[in-house]
Amino acid sequence: MTHSLNIVILAAGKGTRMNSDLPKVLHPLAGRPLLGHVLAAADALAPQRICVVYGHGGETLPQAIARPELAWALQAPQLGTGHAVQQALPHLDAAATVLILYGDVPLIRAETLAAMRAIADEGALAVLTVHLANPSGYGRIVRDAAGRVARIVEQKDASADELAIAEVNTGILAIPPGLLGGWLSRLKNTNAQGEYYLTDIIAMAVADGVRVVPCHPVAEWEVLGINSRAQLAELERRHQANLAAALLTAGVTLADPARLDIRGTLECGRDCTIDINCIFEGSVTMGNGVKVGAHCVIRNAVIADAVEIQPFSHIDGAEIGANSRIGPYARLRPGTVLAEETHIGNFVELKNAQVGFNSKINHLSYVGDATVGRRVNIGAGTITCNYDGANKHRTVIEDDCFIGSDTQLVAPVTVGKGATLGAGTTLTKDAPEGQLTLSRAKQITIAGWQRPVKSK
Repeated sequence: MTHSLNIVILAAGKGTRMNSDLPKVLHPLAGRPLLGHVLAAADALAPQRICVVYGHGGETLPQAIARPELAWALQAPQLGTGHAVQQALPHLDAAATVLILYGDVPLIRAETLAAMRAIADEGALAVLTVHLANPSGYGRIVRDAAGRVARIVEQKDASADELAIAEVNTGILAIPPGLLGGWLSRLKNTNAQGEYYLTDIIAMAVADGVRVVPCHPVAEWEVLGINSRAQLAELERRHQANLAAALLTAGVTLADPARLDIRGTLECGRDCTIDINCIFEGSVTMGNGVKVGAHCVIRNAVIADAVEIQPFSHIDGAEIGANSRIGPYARLRPGTVLAEETHIGNFVELKNAQVGFNSKINHLSYVGDATVGRRVNIGAGTITCNYDGANKHRTVIEDDCFIGSDTQLVAPVTVGKGATLGAGTTLTKDAPEGQLTLSRAKQITIAGWQRPVKSK
């Protein structure tokens, strides 16, 4: 039987070892706050409600997450994990299965949580445990003579024999409907830390005849928590290695899987190639046969088939048509849409510009707030002067135009179909289609002129 699901995320810790004014669970991993990763796993289970227990950092946390459907419970003072869950009780449905998560354990998989929920829905208490080579700092799983989970003992309260146990508690629990409130009301703080331990409900479940079922993650990294910047850096690399492995399995060639950062989502077609030190942020989609050169930063982009992005290019909020070539050292800013077979070359910047089929902007140019037609060639050093100091204006360059080098197009201005602008032109009026338009100062030579020399 499947019950409705409530999820409690404990996120009240100070994170002293982070040495930061930012609440620990807001520190980013792969471009997303730690708590954001946990919420994503929670969302995948479609819970009836989610309650986040917060404390240190005050209102910084709910303001930063800003999800109106979340319930927030303040834990002040902080008297242990059991006390933290007590603060969430008023927000929970007594008839729901309850899943307890931690805001600083970001890589927990939704599949693992779904398996635990299924156990709790059937009336058993699911406990997520893991075997560690070095269990120091964790609560130990104590089993009875038959091998069943009997209780959890925290390290500060453990005997020498208990400290030798390698199986530890991750803290993640799935609790059957109708039982949590009663167990929490019976918690005592008679322990070495004077706190109300949530883990004490394991022994209560055993005493009440409720079956306790241990569950296990697919790997240790899934349940690792963050308490320091060093641990955050280690888990970042572990997470990136997982993402790289998935890309390799899907048929992407990575020059070096250890030198790749995905800070969002990256979807690749077949036979894509990514060189070293590339960063992908937000939502990036690449078609088949895309080649990304070294040291590129790509954010919120849609890249069609057979595009080649040469090294050191920055792409942000752009769409690139098939068989196009970008870079090196190109910058495509938000609102840029390139049609098929466009060429955007070195040190070219585009912003809010639409460029038509087979058009080329190959060298040292800025094209902003512009509509560029098909088969247009824009020479080196060309600038659309789109800003008058108060407002932005648009430049239109129609099909088959040739824009000479070192041209300034002072918007709003239109270059008609098939027009040519001579090199060095400053265009302040519309250029008629099919004709040559240019503006240049008269060239003169001054006879007998001598270059000044320094005074002695």
